Amino acid sequence: MSAPHSSERSTIALIANYYDAFNRHDVEAMLALLAENVVHEPSQGQPRHGKAAFADFLVHMNRCYREHVHEPVVLATPDGSHASAEFRLTGEYIETDEGLPVASGQSYALRVGAFFEVEQGLIARVSNHYNLADWIAQVERG
Repeated sequence: MSAPHSSERSTIALIANYYDAFNRHDVEAMLALLAENVVHEPSQGQPRHGKAAFADFLVHMNRCYREHVHEPVVLATPDGSHASAEFRLTGEYIETDEGLPVASGQSYALRVGAFFEVEQGLIARVSNHYNLADWIAQVERG
């Protein structure tokens, strides 16, 4: 097996930094890793376009959820243009999110997959995927 290419290594480091900032709840550090025209494709719902829309999403998420990424496994293409990550996400549901069950501090754990496009050393697309039905079942059990 050969050593990873420089761009592959830099993309893996970029995604690792993204999740480190996520775990610190450091919105500014996360936004600094994104392209201005970033596309965010959530597991449920419509894509968001642009860094400002992503910032609004992060504020909303930090208000409703307290989450932590564990053991992310990040893979990247040799040219560094695409990456994927799989990780365990644990969290607390701290404020009711519109259209979802009532929040009362319930704990949950999910397996999440994410896909990235990288342009000029910044994240240009992030697409997250998880099992919403599993999350709902966990928070309804309390």
